[in-house]
Amino acid sequence: MFTTPEQFAAANKATVDSLLSLANTALASAERIAALNLNTARSVMEDSVSGAKALMGAKDVQEAMSIQASLAQPNVEKAVAYSRSVYEISAQTQEELSKMVEAQFSEFQKSVAGLLDKAAKSAPAGSDVAVAAVKSAIAAANSAFDNMN
Repeated sequence: MFTTPEQFAAANKATVDSLLSLANTALASAERIAALNLNTARSVMEDSVSGAKALMGAKDVQEAMSIQASLAQPNVEKAVAYSRSVYEISAQTQEELSKMVEAQFSEFQKSVAGLLDKAAKSAPAGSDVAVAAVKSAIAAANSAFDNMN
């Protein structure tokens, strides 16, 4: 029932590896969003400059209004595309993180079940009811987690 230093070290290494994987996923997502923001800002700046040049070249108010109206639609489309890209990045990141958490929870379930079995074998006589109650509580928690997913 006792944990050896090797088991403890292996558990710590697995935890550090999991946290590193989570951090890498989060940083990759932040990097993708930062790149999207920079590209969007660059595009907006270029469009603004070309729009301003076009407006300055207008010969009358009617032409200026026409140019201004023609500039609005592409900006709306770009805003929608930007929102869609942010959503896709966020959804992909959420999916990756969810898979990692599910894998960790699965490993945790196996570990707890193994420890409980070891404890049940070395438990004093008459503790069967307590062990069964703990197993039932764990099964209920696992069921609740599965239903959330």
